[in-house]
Amino acid sequence: MTLGHYALRRLLLGVVQVAAVATLVYLLVAALPGDAAVALAGDNPDPERIEQIRVAMGLDRPVWERFAEWLWGLTHGDFGVSIVSGRPVADFLADGLEPTLLLAGLTMLMLVPVSVLLGVASARREGGWLDRVVTTTAVGLHAIPEFTLAIVLIALFGVQLAWLPPTAVGTDGDLLAEPAVLVLPLIVLLARPICSISRLVRAAMIDAAASDYARHARRLGLSARRVRYAHALPNAVAPAVQQMARTTDWLLGGVVVVEAVFVIPGLGTILVDAVAGRDLPVIQGLAVLFAVTTVLVNLVADVVAFRLAPRAVT
Repeated sequence: MTLGHYALRRLLLGVVQVAAVATLVYLLVAALPGDAAVALAGDNPDPERIEQIRVAMGLDRPVWERFAEWLWGLTHGDFGVSIVSGRPVADFLADGLEPTLLLAGLTMLMLVPVSVLLGVASARREGGWLDRVVTTTAVGLHAIPEFTLAIVLIALFGVQLAWLPPTAVGTDGDLLAEPAVLVLPLIVLLARPICSISRLVRAAMIDAAASDYARHARRLGLSARRVRYAHALPNAVAPAVQQMARTTDWLLGGVVVVEAVFVIPGLGTILVDAVAGRDLPVIQGLAVLFAVTTVLVNLVADVVAFRLAPRAVT
């Protein structure tokens, strides 16, 4: 199978997956108990006011009709309108996208070189002091939940030592204006992925260095350095790329926690506010956005893995 055929097959599968997620999200939200119109009407709901809200939200129409209209709007980039503020959902997504993309982008940008470097260094000195330190630290950090680590870092470096800002309050969403506010959130987001990916690269490098093709390359007179980086490393990175795609899935949830703890006005904060306010169109729009992001990232990771180690893909 050629790379183009494989990419096209994965792309078609991704379209089906996004459509399935969009359908499931809408049906699950529609099946939530209670009446959103009553919840929005306040503590002393007036029947006439409730009916006006139901008409405005389209709740007086059949579910399938509302779903078809919503799905058709998605194909045109229309995510609907917030039932709380009346703003288009796309505006909410645009407002929160920049801080979230900045956090996620910086995390992935730092994650790849640091994880590969630690994994390769540990594999080169298998059983040595560096390997033991990296392995022990990785196991310890991987066991700490993001929320707990964030609270500990805020208490230590943000409050007690006052070395770093504890939250992003006062930045008005412009995180680059005060880069110090990004340090603690990035540490929290990087801690667990670096641990898992570096250990995966380490194990794959050890296996690749002991493989038949690596031994054959050494018999041909190639230097150990060339065998390690030109032959063993690409095969070791292939599974790590797919793990990075799964890390991106985790990152979407981790960003929600980190943004809530550090008061960063990104998509995670918007999601928390939408759930608290029962703003169903915003929840649906965010779910679709997360689904599309997950599918695209996994598509890119699979194509890269196919290119690096095509024998591993069937």
